[in-house]
Amino acid sequence: MKSDIEIAQAANMQHISDIASKLDIPEDKLEFYGKYKAKLPLDLIDEEKIAKCKLVLVTAITPTPAGEGKTTTSIGLTQAMNKLGKKTTVVLREPSLGPVFGIKGGAAGGGNAQVVPMEDINLHFTGDMSAVEKAHNLLAALIDNNLQQHSVSLGIDPRTIEWKRVMDMNERALRKIVIGMGGPKEGVPRETGFNITAASEVMAILCMATNMKDLKRRLGNIFVGYTYEGKPIFARDLNAEGSMAVLLKDAIKPNLVQTLENTPAIIHGGPFANIAQGTNTILATKIGMSLSDYVITEAGFASDLGAEKFFDIKSRFAGLKPSSVVIVATIRALKYHGGAKLADLKNEDITALEKGMENLDAHIENMKHFGLKPIVGINKFSSDTAAEVDMIEKHCASAGVTVALNDSWEFGGDGAIELAKKVLEGVEDPENQFKVLYDLNSSYEEMIEIISKKMYGADGVEYTAKAKKQLDQIRELGLKDLSVCIAKTQKSLSDVARLKGRPKGFKIAIREVELSAGAGFIVPIAGAIMRMPGLPSKPAAEKIDIDDDGNITGLF
Repeated sequence: MKSDIEIAQAANMQHISDIASKLDIPEDKLEFYGKYKAKLPLDLIDEEKIAKCKLVLVTAITPTPAGEGKTTTSIGLTQAMNKLGKKTTVVLREPSLGPVFGIKGGAAGGGNAQVVPMEDINLHFTGDMSAVEKAHNLLAALIDNNLQQHSVSLGIDPRTIEWKRVMDMNERALRKIVIGMGGPKEGVPRETGFNITAASEVMAILCMATNMKDLKRRLGNIFVGYTYEGKPIFARDLNAEGSMAVLLKDAIKPNLVQTLENTPAIIHGGPFANIAQGTNTILATKIGMSLSDYVITEAGFASDLGAEKFFDIKSRFAGLKPSSVVIVATIRALKYHGGAKLADLKNEDITALEKGMENLDAHIENMKHFGLKPIVGINKFSSDTAAEVDMIEKHCASAGVTVALNDSWEFGGDGAIELAKKVLEGVEDPENQFKVLYDLNSSYEEMIEIISKKMYGADGVEYTAKAKKQLDQIRELGLKDLSVCIAKTQKSLSDVARLKGRPKGFKIAIREVELSAGAGFIVPIAGAIMRMPGLPSKPAAEKIDIDDDGNITGLF
């Protein structure tokens, strides 16, 4: 079997104007980025058509380090739906260079279920990530400039500033730094650091904004810190929102590309689900729903993270009503949660598989909390045995859960026909009645406890003194309708990465709480989660290369 990049490079791509015509988009509406990429204008959004479109979310069980194939499943499912004559668009997030050059690789799908041009999508794409990075760092520069310029200083206490700088790369050496060294002309010395761009509140804001006016309002609402007198300072106090929005004037427009089978794909925004809301932009989803009868989309990591945030944050504020949800499960991940070692996941292990089913059961229950009957999609690997597939199918059947085998990695759309048929049945099931998990009139503590108990299986929540103080400070600001976006490890249902399967008898430990007022939520940080990853001992970057003719190798 060819590698992902070899398959992508051999693709018979159609001109992006031909892809647009499948969605009835006039060519003069497109902003071309070469032959195979285009920006879409926001005036394509049609709320009446959105109300008629069926929205399907693809989530997953708790993943292994390499992920379980949500993007591959989403693309394969979309290709299959189109093969069945259903006008369907896949809407995805943009990859971050951190995972691309780190350990996880790109985020353009895999095998015969990919979006193309794969290299462009994984590397810079249309510059959206760079625009988010520049807008974020512009605010950082304005903050430090205000500290320096005494004649116009707002009197910000440097000790209260939480706004770090960002870059789209894994760089642990920049997590904690000191700036402003070198004398009075070089700025005010203070401790700060870098986060990865996907963790930027600007990225979260881009994904929550509904138009340019809303984008500017949200950028202005970014909380910066306090003055020495205790007055809160926001980005609007620095007159930052206008210039930040200018840097995002093109990034706010969703990107149109195609799958390997030349079906439309929209890719836009890229927040991680363990540290942010983990879904593509509201604008991209709404454009997809305005142009299609069905939209397939995904949310990062597992149901306890990406799906919960997709439902409770994105769907709530965008007024979206998902019709169905697919839980991607792999036999290798279930064996991993049943105690098998990573090195042994290719070996048949019925005992570990049976024990690991607890993790799948937890995610099934999670989705039922939102009023949806999940469909389990078994993402097939060549190492899966007939006995293992049979076991998971019987387990789901005994629980009354719909299950389908998905082999789109090897066979593209043809490999996901069974799953597509089950999804078409699911979106018409009257028992699917979407509801959110909590009420925004609840206290922050109540919302955090509901998520922790229902999504993670925790017995309760514990707070550090710092976290309690931060919650009190946020309340004192008088901000309304803020939701909760918990930052937590993706490696476990709990907040302790090493706890596999379905942990029990634990409490979620909230060590601090950050305010993302522009994005519209607070961020309780659970456990040892960090927002600037580091590179592994053998980074993927070491295998990526380009030859004299411009051909790229090593991407996956």
